[in-house]
Amino acid sequence: MFRIAVFGVGHLGKFHLNNWKEIEDVKIVGFYDPDENNAKQVNEKYGIPHFNNPEELLDECDAVDIVAPTIKHFELCSLALRKGKHVFVEKPLANTMDEARALVKLAKESNVKFQVGHVERFNPAFMALNGNILQPMFIEVHRLAQFNPRGTDVSVILDLMIHDIDIILSLVKSNVSHISANGVAVMSNTPDIANVRIEFDNGCVANLTSSRISMKKMRKMRLFQKDAYISIDFLNKKTEIIRLDAPGDKNVFTFDIDTNNGKKTIAIAHPDVQDSNAIKMELEAFKNSIINNQVTPVTVFDGFSAMEVAHQILNKINSNQ
Repeated sequence: MFRIAVFGVGHLGKFHLNNWKEIEDVKIVGFYDPDENNAKQVNEKYGIPHFNNPEELLDECDAVDIVAPTIKHFELCSLALRKGKHVFVEKPLANTMDEARALVKLAKESNVKFQVGHVERFNPAFMALNGNILQPMFIEVHRLAQFNPRGTDVSVILDLMIHDIDIILSLVKSNVSHISANGVAVMSNTPDIANVRIEFDNGCVANLTSSRISMKKMRKMRLFQKDAYISIDFLNKKTEIIRLDAPGDKNVFTFDIDTNNGKKTIAIAHPDVQDSNAIKMELEAFKNSIINNQVTPVTVFDGFSAMEVAHQILNKINSNQ
């Protein structure tokens, strides 16, 4: 039986509890949350033991799921790593780059499995592209959300845009050569809306816009590469692939166009997007990585790399202001 302990049972933490309860061969040994009222409600609703001392809870588990506020990530991850426990922590990895560097070092020394909760990696619209060759040279992203004071302990860069930064880094696999960024704080003390241009050594360019003060929601990414255009709608779970000269497939709509280089075939495909629970999938992947001794899908270094780019963006915004 896989023994998990949950640290932080606020809004997102409750989602994690519900999903752990649905995963086979998992026992939730307890949870830690310093908010006594919230802890009492969770204890009564789920019947899961509440621990007042984090170290006592760590002694009872094989792995931890840290869904606490970002400012607590370093403290809780460090405690778990020093006790040799496997760690799942929500994004962003830590509150500062110094904390993130320390966690990378600790995770390596501890020789445990460490996964960062970049849940969009498990979005069914993105996963529908598995098996496709993705080599984007231009990327355009819009991630817009309505204002919610619950997420304002960090900037929109670390709250929303970091999802897309992680996806882009996983696709491009090239060093960042230059970043341009502008952002404005409207409803909070940190940027609530930002526009960013990231240039990579291999020539790829990514334009990202993130806002948490929009009237409508949007989570779209468009990839442009040689002979192909890929659209990913993370919100509505839809994916579209348009290619030149694609091989025949009964599930692909094709039509011919005349170009200067002769007749070309345009193929439009809509990959099958499975109805799935992204949070449950990322938690299951974490558990399976431990049981099968495999690398986690989103490693501590992945989390560090996304944070590093996010902080470079924040530094650019601050210097512009």
